[in-house]
Amino acid sequence: MKPKIRRTTTDALQIIHERFYAGRPRRIAQLQEAQANDDIARKIYMIRTSANLTQRQLAKLVGTTASVICRLEDAKYEGHSLALLNRIAMALDKRVRIEFVPLVKKRRSA
Repeated sequence: MKPKIRRTTTDALQIIHERFYAGRPRRIAQLQEAQANDDIARKIYMIRTSANLTQRQLAKLVGTTASVICRLEDAKYEGHSLALLNRIAMALDKRVRIEFVPLVKKRRSA
């Protein structure tokens, strides 16, 4: 039997994935949730700043406080409610769209 040749990589993301996430579905789920929270926070920030509004101005339009808008724009925040996202969207002449997309599974190299 030939000895198995271990292939090395210099791809930092692949190294991190293999070291901390591969074979750990709970960690992968946590990572996906963090990515979703980050995505929502960035989108709120982008639509607010593209409308040239401060957090305080957007809060007034939505009927909430600037601290709530600040929390929503924080990638670590996990309490996004669909109702509040809809209020923000309506205040900025937008609508919220939710998509279900297939998971992309990494293929293993031979």
